[in-house]
Amino acid sequence: QVQLAESGGGLVQAGESLRLSCVMSGSIFRINDMGWYRQAPGAQREKIAHITSTGSTMYVDSVRSRFTISRDDANATKWYLQMNKLKHEDYAVYYCNRAYAPSGWGQGTQVTVSS
Repeated sequence: QVQLAESGGGLVQAGESLRLSCVMSGSIFRINDMGWYRQAPGAQREKIAHITSTGSTMYVDSVRSRFTISRDDANATKWYLQMNKLKHEDYAVYYCNRAYAPSGWGQGTQVTVSS
């Protein structure tokens, strides 16, 4: 069974950066298209970025030009989300999961941005 573990969150001030990591374990199969999602208090979980097996990326407008999704090509079980110029509205729990038909959510990692 695939397990996903997110890390790298924390408390930062507005304008600062964080790098989130996602590690997959428990399966011999690859996840080709990986997404980063976030859930703010009282809101639904939303996908904010994904990267495909060919390296194509997608970002929602609210994070485009500030966030960068990437993967470790040498290690097909690791993905990252570089978050720059963080804003108060980026405050959420962040998750990684399949870009399409996500299932089996990890614990997520909390990102708190103080203004």
